[in-house]
Amino acid sequence: MGEIGDPVATVVKTNVSGLISARTAFNPFEAIRRLRRLLHDRPYEFRYTLRIIPIERVVGTDLDEIQHAAIGLASKIEKDETFRVTVEKRFTELHRQDIVEVVAAKVERKVDLHRPDKILLVEIVGELAGVSVIRARDIISVMREKLL
Repeated sequence: MGEIGDPVATVVKTNVSGLISARTAFNPFEAIRRLRRLLHDRPYEFRYTLRIIPIERVVGTDLDEIQHAAIGLASKIEKDETFRVTVEKRFTELHRQDIVEVVAAKVERKVDLHRPDKILLVEIVGELAGVSVIRARDIISVMREKLL
């Protein structure tokens, strides 16, 4: 992360093989913008990376905490925009459908499962859950970016 101008960033291995997490002083979307620029300038730096996903809030893996974080971020979905809830989970007993229902129940916007304007993303790794409201283009897919 120092390569993008954040000397205090930290990178931590998770319990999931091949998955790391990083904390940066930057807004997660600014970090994505800078990492995307670095990827285009020096693609070899990303030879072991598949995806980079911005996370806005980190909470405990608890339905109430996840719902509260989602409610706090839902204002980023404009009234005329559509959304979907996407859940990626590892090392948790929570059921995907329960997460989707508790999150979507509090977002009063139109749902579009195929081409939403925004994605309310819930990433769970063990005891921690990351929640973000993103557009599909906010996720860096390294292989796709290298082909552009």
